[in-house]
Amino acid sequence: MLLKSTAKFDIMEFFFTVLIILSVITPGLSSTTTSFNVLQYGAVGNGQTNDSPAFLKAWKAACQSNSHISRLIIPAKRTFLLKPTTFSGPCKSNYTYIQLSGNIIAPKTKSEYSGFHTNTWLGFSFVNGLAISGKGTIDGRGSAWWQQPCVGNPLPGATCRPPTAVTFNRCNRLQLKGYTSINPARSHMTLTSCKKGIISNIRLIAPGTSPNTDGIDISGSTDIQVLNSFIATGDDCIAISAGSSKIKITGITCGPGHGISIGSLGTRGETDIVEDVHVENCTLTETLTGVRIKTWQGGAGYARRITFEKIRFVRANNPIIIDQFYCPHRSDCQNQTRAIKISDVTYKGIVGTSLTDKAINLSCDQNVGCSNIVLDHVYITPSVPGQKVFSYCHNAHGIATHTKPSVKCLLK
Repeated sequence: MLLKSTAKFDIMEFFFTVLIILSVITPGLSSTTTSFNVLQYGAVGNGQTNDSPAFLKAWKAACQSNSHISRLIIPAKRTFLLKPTTFSGPCKSNYTYIQLSGNIIAPKTKSEYSGFHTNTWLGFSFVNGLAISGKGTIDGRGSAWWQQPCVGNPLPGATCRPPTAVTFNRCNRLQLKGYTSINPARSHMTLTSCKKGIISNIRLIAPGTSPNTDGIDISGSTDIQVLNSFIATGDDCIAISAGSSKIKITGITCGPGHGISIGSLGTRGETDIVEDVHVENCTLTETLTGVRIKTWQGGAGYARRITFEKIRFVRANNPIIIDQFYCPHRSDCQNQTRAIKISDVTYKGIVGTSLTDKAINLSCDQNVGCSNIVLDHVYITPSVPGQKVFSYCHNAHGIATHTKPSVKCLLK
């Protein structure tokens, strides 16, 4: 099933790339493509003027165009300041292509978000056939949020969520390619309820100390590929959350960050499912965790058919971990009888070094447990010569062959 899905992705990306190139260089196809330059709609691009109204005017024109491809041009050598903005569909064109050649920056101060919903800076909703490509940069200027995530003076005990840099909600046939995202207030991007998407050759960068700055969060989405990208950030490089299936991740360079994660699942007793995830040919350097599945106690549902293959760790902490006792703040961590069912998880062809002595940690729920865990040709050595690494299991069932450290703790 996954191989068939991958073939479809390759065809879709090839077709769309050829179509974009032809629409740009071939005069005979001009009738199929209409271009909309944000400068023609009043954008200034000096990094100080609020260009949001001009972008929305250009977006409306592009989205309502009957062309096969509507191309929204964000020109090079300009910096466009945007306040929180939502670009909504559905659009009339088959494809809406944003040519990101220039740079986009967020407001510098939190006070400039007053009067806006602060959960998202740039949002795309219900836009099928959306593509964003180019060598431009999206700068969330998020450092003001990292120490205090609220706008103004919050009430005691208030919980605030800084804005995610870019969100995609119900955007099918999505393609993101080539651009750079830096310093978001929260996550670089989230995909929610999207079908058939390809993210490739992008760079997501934030300090390793920046809180909650996930690279890519995927939830409720299916048929998503993340390919050949560089992610260095302060939280999960990629997090695959509830309702996601047929996810392929390959060629990722991750670190700093918290590795590549499934979850967390089962928060507040919810029923969550994740299935058919394949992570391959990735390098994780000095990450807080490596490849991880994390679930809360008390949840329900399942995480199954998950493969981590040809992964390389460089001085990673906790390289391989299943944590069914996830409780990051270590407060009110109650034992529960319900749990997410984890099964059919394979670790194959994995090498590297660990900064922690517990290199393989399979901590499964005491009641439900994990089943059909397979480790094959997994070789993890200590980062510091002379130290030792070991494996740990709790109610984990499966088989291990050709592993270092040995994994004798798996149950049949």
